[in-house]
Amino acid sequence: MVRKSVALNTSASSTSGSITYNILTNHSILFHTSNATGNFSINFRGDASNTLNSTLAIGKSITIAFLVTNGATAYYQTGLLIDGVSVTPKWQNGSTPTSGNINSIDIYSYTIVKTSNSPTYTVLASQTKFA
Repeated sequence: MVRKSVALNTSASSTSGSITYNILTNHSILFHTSNATGNFSINFRGDASNTLNSTLAIGKSITIAFLVTNGATAYYQTGLLIDGVSVTPKWQNGSTPTSGNINSIDIYSYTIVKTSNSPTYTVLASQTKFA
């Protein structure tokens, strides 16, 4: 049986600073193919006209993969926001990443669960090195 492929959005830009991730247009996978040039924070939202709060119903979730290419100097995620509001994710193994991985692709995976309309979210996150 052949499985349906998942939409991938590729960007030739480097990762640095504040990254806006428009879930409705970037789909579930965003791959930055140029080497990162600085640490970054990521802001999840529906798109420029829609909040994630208005897009995601209570009790629903979305899983996202953000692929970051690192060269000889590695950078990593330092913050996470949803609709411009800081959220503290629960990291795999309970450890927040403190660095990226040189000469590799780091995949940050996020599962965002909307738990109330306040809005409140539970975010499960991981960083995995591919080299």
